[in-house]
Amino acid sequence: MGNIQIQRVTLHLVRVPLKKPFTTHLQQVEERESILIEILDSVGQTGVGECVAFSSPWYTEETVETAWLALENWIIPAMLKHTFSHPDELDTLLSFVIRNHMAKSTVNHALWDLYAKKLNKPLWQVIGGASQPIEAGIVVATANNEEMYKEIETAVKNGYKRIKIKISQTSDPKQFKKMIAHYPQILFFADANGAFTEHTIVLLQTFDECGFTLIEQPFSEQHNAVSAVAQKTMKTPFALDESIGSLQDVEDMIERNSGKIIVMKQGRVGGLSNALRIHEHCVKKGIPIWVGGMIEFGVSKAFNLAFASLPGVTFPGDFSSSTHFWNQDLAEPSINVVDGEIFLASESGVGFKWNYKVMEQFEVRKKFFEA
Repeated sequence: MGNIQIQRVTLHLVRVPLKKPFTTHLQQVEERESILIEILDSVGQTGVGECVAFSSPWYTEETVETAWLALENWIIPAMLKHTFSHPDELDTLLSFVIRNHMAKSTVNHALWDLYAKKLNKPLWQVIGGASQPIEAGIVVATANNEEMYKEIETAVKNGYKRIKIKISQTSDPKQFKKMIAHYPQILFFADANGAFTEHTIVLLQTFDECGFTLIEQPFSEQHNAVSAVAQKTMKTPFALDESIGSLQDVEDMIERNSGKIIVMKQGRVGGLSNALRIHEHCVKKGIPIWVGGMIEFGVSKAFNLAFASLPGVTFPGDFSSSTHFWNQDLAEPSINVVDGEIFLASESGVGFKWNYKVMEQFEVRKKFFEA
């Protein structure tokens, strides 16, 4: 395989309405704003990526606008001046840009897609994954109990093997315990999105008897010490999400015992390259991993599916069909759940591309960058 010289980068800013609002105690998302990228190399091959930052800084400090600025002013200009032999080189190249993990992940993904195409292999194979169906998991994020029960019933009928429920300090543990007992064949995760504090540990402990497989991010990322104290008092393992932005954060979790499981979101750690380093460390330390979602389109989800094919990714991730969030995905082909599973792409690269005919309906900004 020859070196990769990027000749052109195209950014698309889109705004797409969700089929129904996605509600947490932090935010209600009704429209997904996102940056989509396509890179073109000197021999005409392309790679695609997707920025998973949100419109406002409710999840991390990054937003769509800050990511666009970072890409436009620093990241893409640096890429266009460099010749790549491997996507991992991007980390060193962009060391002058502090954090901005989601912006960096956008181009890291596009490079990995292009790199795998150069090798004429599916991405999952390039990174050492196994050719096996990926178990699907769905997120139920509604403040309405009646809607929640309906969504859970529909998910079970559609073959989903794992369902994640958003919880907060106002949630009723008794309701969840009854619901989980009603579906003993389903893995139920609870996602708190940092809803609890050092003053409400006792309230969190009331969820310990519900039967949840795990509780995701019970405390904010600044309160890992509190998480360690609470984890010692509870049998339900904590899975850290927002707290994990780097390999150092994983090491800190292990040392403090602030959680027992990692939720991998590639955008949050800077892309696939860093995610693979974290995966290697977790496998060595015996730390389970599962893959979290970001209300994303098919390209980002395809990178997550490739990662989920790796050994050590032990729980079903946030993998729903394309029609769960969207009337029509901006990527093609569509992701379909069949008997609770999703099949990996067999094409070279990530196996997905942008559907420009659909994208144009939602595009609000576009910019080209030439070498």
